[in-house]
Amino acid sequence: MGFMFKHLILSLLILPAGLAAVNAFQPATLTRHEFSEQHMGAMFRIVLYAPDEGAARKAARAAFARVAELNQIMSDYQPTSELMNLCEKAGGQPVGVSVDLFEVLRKANEFSKMTDGAFDVSISPVVRLWRRARRNKELPKAEDIKQALQLVDYRNLQIDPKRRTVRLQKEGMLLDLGSIAKGYAADAALAVLRRHGIARALVAAGGDIAVGDPPPNERGWKVGIAPLKNPDAAPEHYLLLKNAGVSTAGDAEQYLEIGGKRYSHIVHPKTGMAQLGRRSVTVIAPNATTSDALDTGCCVLGVERGLKLIDGRTELAALFVFETNGRVATTASKRFAKYLWK
Repeated sequence: MGFMFKHLILSLLILPAGLAAVNAFQPATLTRHEFSEQHMGAMFRIVLYAPDEGAARKAARAAFARVAELNQIMSDYQPTSELMNLCEKAGGQPVGVSVDLFEVLRKANEFSKMTDGAFDVSISPVVRLWRRARRNKELPKAEDIKQALQLVDYRNLQIDPKRRTVRLQKEGMLLDLGSIAKGYAADAALAVLRRHGIARALVAAGGDIAVGDPPPNERGWKVGIAPLKNPDAAPEHYLLLKNAGVSTAGDAEQYLEIGGKRYSHIVHPKTGMAQLGRRSVTVIAPNATTSDALDTGCCVLGVERGLKLIDGRTELAALFVFETNGRVATTASKRFAKYLWK
């Protein structure tokens, strides 16, 4: 899919295998298996505990097939995707859509309202300007941004749950699901594994991670958050998670540097400008769909407003790392510490 709305900065540290477990299968019969495939412009990695190689491969194949199916639905790079078919009908009548596309757009609207528009999948016209800017190494023209912003407003995305239809109110509107689709796909893949009787599993969609029950005889899956200025360095924080999602939005790799200024690929939906300066936000949530969307939204909101959102919901936690005037400040939400590996 090749999404460029955000880049994720999480590393996965897999706990030792070969321990006994209580699962859908008998204790002491589970072994660790790992599989990787390229999907949605990112490496999808599945780690699971199964009774044998055959069961593990069958479940992983089904999970990857589900991700491939979602890519055909949600890609904004494939002109034949269901998403692009919907965008072609912008300004027209309501369009009937699949269960998956409807659900991801319904959730997107929910997150847009939650973040007061800081998360907005209608951002695509502006994002495309910044994609071109990175390729050409020059800033978008102010008049082009102003024109593109006329098509950006999640409130022009009309959803009818009864008829399962979607209408893009303005002609020319384009949607970019890069800030939510990989998390949604990770959750969907984890659900497929569960249907195959595998509950002790993890799906990493690039950096968006969905985890199920913990590995045998462990309290959770260990996930590292890379340092802001050197993503290849050892993580400064480690999380221990089970039945949760975790994502990080930041500018570690996707950015544009001009005139001594560093422009992130994360774009503010209301100004059309790329975020300036180094920053990353890690969000822990009940699922990866939520963490994937809210890390971007909180990155745009900033520390004060982002913390208010996260601390106002008991199911969420977050870590904000922002650089200001050459100094890096780290701020954790009220519930972040309880997820730290110790």
